[in-house]
Amino acid sequence: MEVQETRVQTDRVLTIPNILSMARLLGVPLFLWLVLWPVFDGPKNDGWAILILALSGVSDYLDGKLARKWGQISRLGQLLDPLADRLYVLSTIVGLTWREIMPWWLTAVLLGREVFIAALLPVLKRHGYGPPGVNFIGKAATFNLMYAFPLLLLTTSTGWVSDVASIIGWAFVWWGTTLYWWAGILYAVQTRRLVKEAGAVAD
Repeated sequence: MEVQETRVQTDRVLTIPNILSMARLLGVPLFLWLVLWPVFDGPKNDGWAILILALSGVSDYLDGKLARKWGQISRLGQLLDPLADRLYVLSTIVGLTWREIMPWWLTAVLLGREVFIAALLPVLKRHGYGPPGVNFIGKAATFNLMYAFPLLLLTTSTGWVSDVASIIGWAFVWWGTTLYWWAGILYAVQTRRLVKEAGAVAD
């Protein structure tokens, strides 16, 4: 499956989709602070952390939809959107692992995918290409994980809410992790194809 790159339609920076992406980025440190506060004997603010994750998911959906609808797809937006996705995933992994809600081995699996993708970037850059564009499977993986993480936070509560959140949350974790690596492998396949094409042109 090839990654389809959407054509840039505007060079404007201050568009509604870009502002939504910027706001989503600003929410990352706030979210991480709320999740980690109990570790440092602060009050538990998981409800607010879950709200920020929910709002980030809504803004993630809206910025792409509005950019396409209003013809405001920009190079900045194509960089901000996957950056915000990745930072939310990484900050949530750090927070949940530090809170001992998520096991270290799962953290290693998810972070290993990030290292795998990072290793592709110098190869792409050496052949004159930027970071790989977002594909459908990568987006689906992020959505699954962003649904899973709030549910995992709810497992720290008591009663039936915790039990239901644990079952559904871990289902989303396994599916999201599988798709996350699948998308990474597709990026590697795309990188190999682009490198071969660049080599053919050079010859």
